[in-house]
Amino acid sequence: MLRIHFAADDLIRTHLTGTLGPIAETVFAFDVFERAGGMIFGGWRQQIRARLDPQLDAIRAAKRTFSLARDLLWLLDRQGTDVLAAEDRRQLSGVLSEFYRIAVAPFWENVRGHLEAERIARGRVVMSGGVEQLLSTLPAKIHWRSPVLELPAEEDRDVHLRGRGLLLSPSLFLREGNAVLLDATRETGRPVLIFSAQPDRGRAAGLWGAARSNRQAIAALVGRTRAAVLTSLSDGCSTGQLAERLGISAAGVSQHASVLREAGLISTHRSRNTVLHTLTPLGAALIGGPELISA
Repeated sequence: MLRIHFAADDLIRTHLTGTLGPIAETVFAFDVFERAGGMIFGGWRQQIRARLDPQLDAIRAAKRTFSLARDLLWLLDRQGTDVLAAEDRRQLSGVLSEFYRIAVAPFWENVRGHLEAERIARGRVVMSGGVEQLLSTLPAKIHWRSPVLELPAEEDRDVHLRGRGLLLSPSLFLREGNAVLLDATRETGRPVLIFSAQPDRGRAAGLWGAARSNRQAIAALVGRTRAAVLTSLSDGCSTGQLAERLGISAAGVSQHASVLREAGLISTHRSRNTVLHTLTPLGAALIGGPELISA
């Protein structure tokens, strides 16, 4: 059992991120690829198995050699580079790079969109019930008994956050109900708890389709630029940020935002000299949540 101890400062400094990126998801996808069960991955496995056949021997050898939870620390460059010998790092990097190219990269836009939608949904939990409510709604194997978060682990240990806070990150490919703790990130010194966030089977089917054709359908409905505005607002941003992302003028952003706001697809809030745009529930529904949020 792993016990994460919170102080009052840690609750204040606990935040959500959509994903730690494609490397983390590739590691977990590598783990679940040939595991039994996991029906939501049926369409994914079916699409990639034939293309991975030439690499299966190397994949299985790597799984026998490396501990994914331990080696994830090196892959995310969080806790130094001495976890693996140089030759082992090269071997694992080569296998995982090829696995990413075939098994994750073609679906990354949809995967990232799903995880961003998960972040937004859990962010609403924080807004309505606070961080403790969020901690109590993590996967069933994770238990919040204030001020301690408990989760299954191979070793019995206690982690005291000591005012650093915790970064929470959902994962699509992490096995259902599981969680992995990275003791610290190099950038912030804050520990990261990665937790499983799998959709139901109906929504999972959309993850293994092509997002690009769906975005084109939205563009046909509201126009290409306004579709780009909508898909760029998955996490909310200012007029200036939107202009920079889309490569258009701030005046152009304001014009498109006005039309989308009148249609009830976005909301706009002004704070001093900054104008912040966010999706409304109707806007989020239009872009289809996980399948259509832009990478």
